Amino acid sequence: MDINQLSEIVKKKILDTKLIKDVELEDKSFLHKNHKTNNPNKFHIKLKIKSEKLKNMSRIESNKFIFKLLDKEMKNYIHSLQILFI
Repeated sequence: MDINQLSEIVKKKILDTKLIKDVELEDKSFLHKNHKTNNPNKFHIKLKIKSEKLKNMSRIESNKFIFKLLDKEMKNYIHSLQILFI
């Protein structure tokens, strides 16, 4: 899977929840390419999520919500996930 395919899947899953108004995905994999444990088949991504509901939840609960949504992608395609709620 490439980053464009992953991006579409992640955005669709997140936006389908109806709790989230908008999501931006940024590939940060280039920052980690020289690390010993870097896997070129797994990505480092940053999400900017616009959601009043998630923004008002505790940080732990809102992160759990996103990680649960992206469980399959986390296991197979995402090495690192940074989430910002705006």
